[in-house]
Amino acid sequence: MKLKFYGVRGSIPTPGPDTVKYGGNTVCVSLQSSTGAHVILDSGTGIRILGDELLSDKRPICILLSHNHWDHIQGFPFFVPAYMAKRDITIVPGITEELAPDAILRQMQGSYFPVQSDDLPSNINLQIQKQDTWFYQDINIERKAMNHPGGGSAYRLSVDGITIVYAIDNELYPPSEPVTSFEEWAAFVNEADYLIHDGQFIPSDYPLKMGWGHSQVKDALALAESAKVKNLVIISHDPARTDADLDKISENIRNSNYPFHTILAYEGLEIT
Repeated sequence: MKLKFYGVRGSIPTPGPDTVKYGGNTVCVSLQSSTGAHVILDSGTGIRILGDELLSDKRPICILLSHNHWDHIQGFPFFVPAYMAKRDITIVPGITEELAPDAILRQMQGSYFPVQSDDLPSNINLQIQKQDTWFYQDINIERKAMNHPGGGSAYRLSVDGITIVYAIDNELYPPSEPVTSFEEWAAFVNEADYLIHDGQFIPSDYPLKMGWGHSQVKDALALAESAKVKNLVIISHDPARTDADLDKISENIRNSNYPFHTILAYEGLEIT
């Protein structure tokens, strides 16, 4: 099993001298099994870099989308494999409250983009999963509804004896009734080897941003502790958060002696 992070920023790309260390691309994570099965989690701007790496790789590609907010689909028009003839790309959309499985392609229609999605030469298959558990090759995938405006899906992926939970743009304590409670999240995440979870906010961001669909870092830490995970990877960094800010958050976590390992995700991070 190999995880690689190509984009870790939430909401909007943030290029510039203050975001060089952690990166400014919006979210995109690659998962490969030992047999070569390849799943891409979300299609933020980081997927452009991943696409360049896949030019000579002819394997089928599966993209799991959490939801259709702009920062999770905006990289797809620049994903080079989509322009390769006969390249097989399966896209599994998240379950949103207004089901729009083709939103990732509709952003390339009309006056929105110079290349129309219907003109892409690759074989793109939009696949709406009707069950909450299924297999993609040798990767077992489970799905859970996120607490986020407009809805969306978190995923639990099991392969090579390792379990990864990808729960991004998920507000663990929303101001209204949650779609999925903290206790339900703890059961879904239970004893995962890697929990990749939203940690966009800190206490000073509240109450202004309460209900925006993101968690505070402290809540992601509480979930990891409650669910007895082995490793927590915090992702979806706020666009206003600088490298220095993230370093300070990381240091505070290290000094708190949690019973699990915590990483603040950065572009280029590889976990094997």
